[in-house]
Amino acid sequence: MSALLLFLLILTSMLTYSAAADDKIDETFQKSCLTPSCKQPLVNDPDLEVKLLYQINFKFEPSQLSPVSTMTFLGKDILILNKNNGTIFRIKNGTIQDTPLLDINVANKRERGLLGIANSVNGSAENIFLYFTEAKHKDGTDICHVTYYCEPSSNPLGNRLYKYQLVNNKLVNPKLLLDLPAAPAPTHNGGVLRIGPDNNLYLVIGDLEGYYNKSSSTTVQNFKNGSSPDGRAGILRITLDGEPVENGILGSKFPMNLYYAYGIRNSFGIDFDPVTGNLWDTENGPEYGDEINLVNPGFNSGWIAVQGIWKPTEAKNPNLDFIAGNKLLHPEDLVDFGGKGKYSAPEFIWNNTVGATAIKFFKSDKLGKKYENDLFVGCINLGTIFHFDLNLNRTSLKLDGLLKDKIANNIQEMQNITFSKGLGTITDIEVGPDGYMYVLSKYMDKATIFRIAPKGIA
Repeated sequence: MSALLLFLLILTSMLTYSAAADDKIDETFQKSCLTPSCKQPLVNDPDLEVKLLYQINFKFEPSQLSPVSTMTFLGKDILILNKNNGTIFRIKNGTIQDTPLLDINVANKRERGLLGIANSVNGSAENIFLYFTEAKHKDGTDICHVTYYCEPSSNPLGNRLYKYQLVNNKLVNPKLLLDLPAAPAPTHNGGVLRIGPDNNLYLVIGDLEGYYNKSSSTTVQNFKNGSSPDGRAGILRITLDGEPVENGILGSKFPMNLYYAYGIRNSFGIDFDPVTGNLWDTENGPEYGDEINLVNPGFNSGWIAVQGIWKPTEAKNPNLDFIAGNKLLHPEDLVDFGGKGKYSAPEFIWNNTVGATAIKFFKSDKLGKKYENDLFVGCINLGTIFHFDLNLNRTSLKLDGLLKDKIANNIQEMQNITFSKGLGTITDIEVGPDGYMYVLSKYMDKATIFRIAPKGIA
């Protein structure tokens, strides 16, 4: 496996990107990087800079999309996931280890693969949680000619959540915690894991385009006469041992006792507000309507009845998915599971999809007090990180001017919330143990980790 990977580690003379003069950075920032193809990393703050820390050549094929998914810190070390090859590598003392911690067989077409990671320490035991699309035999054996359907004979074993123990730099003793669907489509698998302030594990999974198959058009996708829920299209919550939490929110029987939220088309980002403990997510729309949501227990995100504030309407163009139909400020006929599920409109919408991914509350003051506990969101289409302040009770975002309607209609309307750009295909944002911001992306076709920190930090 290591023969397929070419590692390029930049240890000295790290590339630094910032404006040439502090008093020109705002003008420079606003006039540059207005297209998705921009490859000049910049940050919209004269006191901060972007440094390229690591680049790794994770090989991939066009049908696999980006080779990187997520990362996590283990003390000062970084664990980085190769989505398509099912390998986990450790960056230790500034060096990427030659031997992976683990190599698992994954289906890897489109959004399938090694998708999510979280870790916890229980006494002397270090537990690593992994979410991945498990293949029957070897990597990439799934056959998918279109984005919404794969040959059933090649279907993977499932989207599975395991708990491992880290022993002697190896991940051992796997325990299967959840076995979730992975069909009919190779897309909308979600994958992000988070351990909440309640010390429970939260996992987001998309709808797997279940509406293309009647048997997978379930009630948690707001099909009134849909089939029974099977674990897709929601945020699921379990204990660190894989058990349901108490009696569940929407129901007491499996899998309804796992759902914390539902009606989710697909998501690459969930995070908890460190001040209130509230859960927030990003959600991907089809050709429109990417969202940021405040996710209360029992939250119904509205898919497939509504996306953003518009009714999804099938496009006449076969190259398009759904387009925005009639405006639905108060959607009706949603599935509410006897009143236990409750819909609320998004706290922010990108009318034209930006491919929102990671969402992160910056629980550090190392970039300056003005950013402490603020919300940051990355995207893949523009290579941009957006920055949001929250209102006083932290239940909505502070927006003004053209964004008071909570909708960004074009790039110009996004200027005042754009924190950094030119970062490539952003898939993860984390706060390091040093309190700085770390960004994982596919940049110049390589798996890349950037750090955003005050100027002059070595």
